[in-house]
Amino acid sequence: MEPVGLILQASEPLSYAGLASFLRSCPEIELLPIHDRTGARVLVFACEQLTVDVVAMLRRSAAETGLPVVLVLREITESELLTAVECRVVAILPRAAVTGERLVHSVLAAANGGGVMPPNLVGELLKHIERLQREVLAPNGLNASGLTPREVDVLRLMADGLDTNEIAGKLCYSERTVKNVIYGVTHRLKLRNRSHAVAYALRAGLI
Repeated sequence: MEPVGLILQASEPLSYAGLASFLRSCPEIELLPIHDRTGARVLVFACEQLTVDVVAMLRRSAAETGLPVVLVLREITESELLTAVECRVVAILPRAAVTGERLVHSVLAAANGGGVMPPNLVGELLKHIERLQREVLAPNGLNASGLTPREVDVLRLMADGLDTNEIAGKLCYSERTVKNVIYGVTHRLKLRNRSHAVAYALRAGLI
């Protein structure tokens, strides 16, 4: 198996040295030079806490590279957790609990589209999502995917191969309404066409 390319950054040299030692000892991981991001699949960042400067750096990295982030830090508050997730942080390791095995596990999980967080942080994240659903999405007729039930119905029938006229007949809508629904979905989610919209809904597990 090809090693996972990784970029390591830290707010202090001692943290960098310790984490680099862990990572270099693992054959499943390749520690890349900090400016060589072409082969990188994960960013590991170590700091004391999520300061304004750290958040700015993570936002910049998310915009420029889109790499998933493994964050090693002393502590993180409930409000900082959502900010971290917005910055592509998919794994959080408390510094006091870091071992070579846990670090490598988190890196490999991040590289494969997964995430690792302490149980108390998972609970906080789920509470935030529930609040978002209750206070923001539901009042606007949306679900967690950002789609309305009507949009989901139209996408499901599109996936079944029905054309605009057939979808309109099935749902008792006008053809114009169906076209407007399809346009709304593709425009809002920046999808190229109907096929792309169906593929998005399938991948997201909506239909």
